[in-house]
Amino acid sequence: MVAVLALPAAAALGAIVSRAPELAALATVALLLGTLIFFRPAVAGYLVIGVTPLIVGIDRGRILPVLRPNEALILLAAGALLARGIWNLRTGVRLRPRIGLVVGSLILMAVFNSAVPLLWMAVRGVSISADDLMYAIVLWKYLALYAVVRASVRSDRDVRRCLWLAMIAACIVAVIAILQSLDLFGVPRLLASYYTPAFSNDTRLSNNRGSSTLALPAATADLMIFNLALAAGFWRRYGLRQLALWPIAVLFVVGTLASGQFSGAIGLLVAMIAIGLVSRRADLPLVFGLVGLGATWLLRPVIAHRLSGFQRVSGLPESWVGRLRNLRSYFWPKLFSHENFLLGVQPSARVPGPRDLGIKWVWIESGYTWLLWGGGIPLLLSFVLFVVVSVRRSWALAQRPDAVGIAATAVFAGVLVVTVLMSFDPHITYRGSADLLFSLLALIGGASAITGTRSGASARAAPTSAPPRWAVRARSRRKPVVPAWTRRQVEMTWDPAQGLYVPRGNRRGLRRATEYPSRSVGRGRRGSTRKRTREGGMFARLTGVSRGRQGEKRGTTTEE
Repeated sequence: MVAVLALPAAAALGAIVSRAPELAALATVALLLGTLIFFRPAVAGYLVIGVTPLIVGIDRGRILPVLRPNEALILLAAGALLARGIWNLRTGVRLRPRIGLVVGSLILMAVFNSAVPLLWMAVRGVSISADDLMYAIVLWKYLALYAVVRASVRSDRDVRRCLWLAMIAACIVAVIAILQSLDLFGVPRLLASYYTPAFSNDTRLSNNRGSSTLALPAATADLMIFNLALAAGFWRRYGLRQLALWPIAVLFVVGTLASGQFSGAIGLLVAMIAIGLVSRRADLPLVFGLVGLGATWLLRPVIAHRLSGFQRVSGLPESWVGRLRNLRSYFWPKLFSHENFLLGVQPSARVPGPRDLGIKWVWIESGYTWLLWGGGIPLLLSFVLFVVVSVRRSWALAQRPDAVGIAATAVFAGVLVVTVLMSFDPHITYRGSADLLFSLLALIGGASAITGTRSGASARAAPTSAPPRWAVRARSRRKPVVPAWTRRQVEMTWDPAQGLYVPRGNRRGLRRATEYPSRSVGRGRRGSTRKRTREGGMFARLTGVSRGRQGEKRGTTTEE
């Protein structure tokens, strides 16, 4: 039977290989990756976070007929993880997804950006186009990305690897963006073959704006800012002695300015303030600011090109004037007529442009206008809810000393940056940067289940957040947990297994204070022939036991 089925399958596979070798090669790679994800689920998170920034700018039809490469990768990872979940059902394992406030707010945004405006269009008798359907699934796609990362990354080690992969991929994007903005080594011509700039009809990339592999300069700037916050999180945990982070942080700052976007510079300033707040230190923002000042000299052609727009009669760049003109001409009149702002106009964020000027589409270049256009007041309120709950949760989790705390630091800074920059563009949906933001949200979403062991190992879950230092000091003042003689010598350290701070031994090699139970210590009178024990002499004086003139103790026991 196997031979009978294998012969037709081999013949069909040979025909596919002979007629479409590229498709056969992609199918083989997909099969290998799916098998690897099935047996090693964490690989799905590694691929989605580490590969997406390098392929997200490839448009549909370049490699695959319908999907972008990053969308195909998400679909492949989701299918492999779903197959693994179904296979685990035979062992009695049940899938119990937990929907918290952050996920709930994202689901509300997806519903109010898809189902609600489509139903409102049907009630008004407006025809629903394929473009509306494509834009209606954008937030659902990011929710699928969230689910893939959330289901695949289950340990602190996996989270740490994902963060390093994100920064390594961002370094590659930053180098390409810097070379592209300076028009060096033919990088713009190399990118033109696959990475066409978004919102443009030509393939010229030598306009002193670093779109890199994301094909969008603003998204490149956001990606650099999010990864800069990751580097700050690593510095916060391990100190400035991590020399490998210095060139990485410099690349991120220079890459942000190489995008040639004013919104990128504003976002960098907001991120520095957010990093200073969440880390409670001013040295990191100061270092980033000094690096940014030095980057302005390196990127003189980019900055000169962007500042040349202010020499116009109006005093504003042409892009800013065109942005405001498009909003007043194409979007605001229709949005604020017939109460369309209540439930939105349509999911599609673009309208047909004037054909006589050769403009095919006109996009919404205002994030908050896009919220009202695509879902009305419910979508705007759900976005506000998402900002509030994500900022509060990331602020609490940023106090953890593990990899989840590092990711939470980036989420805190990233959400605040997106909230401010939504005044210019819908940054919450920018491909590449939004993929990383939703991945970081997924990494901190499973904070209660993240352990210090490898994936699949059973261990006690770490708490959702570590208490801050001031709380530990206050608790120690109320009820000392260590003897008085060790208060100035014992350093408190976080124990993820116990879920609390525990005293660490001092430099003299003394054991932890909690390891000394109540017992009798001391030595006999002077001249006694009893052998001196560990509890006598110098050790007894260190413990603060008072003695008489002849060396006799005043008391027989000490209490912790």
